Amino acid sequence: MRRHFLITLGLSAVFFTGCSRKEITPLERKQGASFVSEASFAVTLRDYPRAEGLLIQAVAVCPDTSDYWLSLGTVRRRLDNRSGAKEAFEQALKTCRESYKRDSQNSQLVLQQVYILALLGRVDEARETLAQARKDHPDDRGIRVFAENGELDRILADPGFKEQAL
Repeated sequence: MRRHFLITLGLSAVFFTGCSRKEITPLERKQGASFVSEASFAVTLRDYPRAEGLLIQAVAVCPDTSDYWLSLGTVRRRLDNRSGAKEAFEQALKTCRESYKRDSQNSQLVLQQVYILALLGRVDEARETLAQARKDHPDDRGIRVFAENGELDRILADPGFKEQAL
């Protein structure tokens, strides 16, 4: 219980300080990448508590990187912290949507939104997002192939995905 309180307190600090932050420096980006690299190694060793701490540091330094939030949610899900995973996945979705607003030609950001929505159990919204992406980007090969090959249904049926999803 104490650990969850400290994590929540740490994330609160991230959110409140992140609101006033304008731009992340290259040094901070390198720090974030270093934390994620270390967390990846911790996951390899199945040291999920250590990975979670490192990912919390990564999102504190680079709160605008949806991949970091997604990793944090995945690690929390492995720790059976469903509420913490949901918070991280929601933040990943928010960050991804903000990035897409800045770069609406990046179709990978749309596909990541679809994936995160599926993780959150919002499958209908994921399908709607994918359908809208097809309309918005009719010539995008990645979105077309993803939709036509039924990749969302394949992901939803994957046992590994079901372990991660909420």
